[in-house]
Amino acid sequence: MNEPNVIIRRETEHDYRAVENLVRESFWNVYRPGCTEHYVLHRFRCDPDFIPELSFVMEKDGELIGQNIFVRAAIRSDDGRSVPVMAMGPIGIAPAHKRQGYGKRLLDYSLEKAAALGCGAVCFEGNIDFYGKSGFTFASEFGIRYHDLPEGADASFFLCKELLPGYLSGVTGVYAPPEGYFAAEREAEAFERFDAQFPPREKQKLPGQLF
Repeated sequence: MNEPNVIIRRETEHDYRAVENLVRESFWNVYRPGCTEHYVLHRFRCDPDFIPELSFVMEKDGELIGQNIFVRAAIRSDDGRSVPVMAMGPIGIAPAHKRQGYGKRLLDYSLEKAAALGCGAVCFEGNIDFYGKSGFTFASEFGIRYHDLPEGADASFFLCKELLPGYLSGVTGVYAPPEGYFAAEREAEAFERFDAQFPPREKQKLPGQLF
């Protein structure tokens, strides 16, 4: 897909509220009634793990239709090392533009830029059916375990991709998501005040939601 009217660029401060609204629209009622991803993004911008150089927006004909971010993370290796990696997301596409190839285009561009910045590997939670098309595989294939997950539990949501070939060679250990991903749970009142700044929407309990 190579549409000249579609561009991907770094997010600027002027984009913040529009991007947060896009994320809210993209994730609303998908994984839970309502969503928290827009608050996670909002709080990450002042988190030392956040990487501004890898905060991207996608525009089509001047309209904001997608975004993605990366944050610093680490694997606690079984041999005692802390192996730097990155976590990714929220990554979102506006509902009217989903399932048209824009998500993969944004994802592949973002991963290329992360690799150019020296990222060795990306770990995060996602659907292999989509992310596998961009080279992600189950993190267990690298010997990486998800924190607090009981042995034998389904870990098919936990994905990993090496951006530097061989970066995880000889590495086994445990990955825990950066604390910023739990901001809404830790700061429930602040989250409710933040969400109230956006247009009212109905929260619905739908089949397939995780929470």
